[in-house]
Amino acid sequence: MVLKRLLAGVGFGGASVETLLDGAPTQPGGAVRGTVHIQGGEVDQRVEQLSIGYQARVEVEFNDSEGHQNIDFHRVQLGGELDLQPGRRIEVPFELPTPWETPITAYRGRHLHKMTLGVNTRLHVASAIDPGDLDPVRVDPLPAHLVVLDALDTLGFRFQQADMEKGHLRGTRQQLPFYQEIEYRAPSRYQGLNNLELSFVSDRQGTDVILELDKKPGLLFTEGSDTFHRFSITHGAEADRDWAAYLHQWIDAIAGRRGWL
Repeated sequence: MVLKRLLAGVGFGGASVETLLDGAPTQPGGAVRGTVHIQGGEVDQRVEQLSIGYQARVEVEFNDSEGHQNIDFHRVQLGGELDLQPGRRIEVPFELPTPWETPITAYRGRHLHKMTLGVNTRLHVASAIDPGDLDPVRVDPLPAHLVVLDALDTLGFRFQQADMEKGHLRGTRQQLPFYQEIEYRAPSRYQGLNNLELSFVSDRQGTDVILELDKKPGLLFTEGSDTFHRFSITHGAEADRDWAAYLHQWIDAIAGRRGWL
């Protein structure tokens, strides 16, 4: 029996946990809802803690190489200690707030390629921790995100991929230890431009928008270089500007046709 309890502590014959989300998409500043189902195993076990939170697959630089790291953010405890008898079933409904900085994973209903983000549930039993599985969550854009995404689409930029990188965007309201980059291929109208990368950093007041232009070498530039542009949008003020015209004016001045003919 002692051996069986030890094995149960590391997952053999022990409790199991499954998280079912309600399937509704969320937004930064919103919440995701669902239920955690705990099933008792073959032996009595002491549940020390049940926690749930967001987890992101983030790109990390190690010296001269790159890798990936799973980073938890906004993890909360759902319940205290309890004794779990064999066969006992427990259901724990939850509502997990979605932090304002949570990266988006979809645009107009389409998943952003390479984004890996979801809810991770951990069951602490008998001094062991079940690392849990990742339940993907669809995070839709805020209105401040959407006007910029729509503007780039109108200008002919084509989405390539999105990822998350460990680090900090200077001059922004960023609090998380990582940020999202959404990469686009530039249309031919901007002959001096290879790619454009877009990042958002939001809080309850508004959104910082960061654009990075990857310019081609050419008549105006001896070699390719990056140019950054940062501006903010207050929540509720998204309709105050023609964002496609605004972005075109700046991008065209940097990498438009002039000087490339």
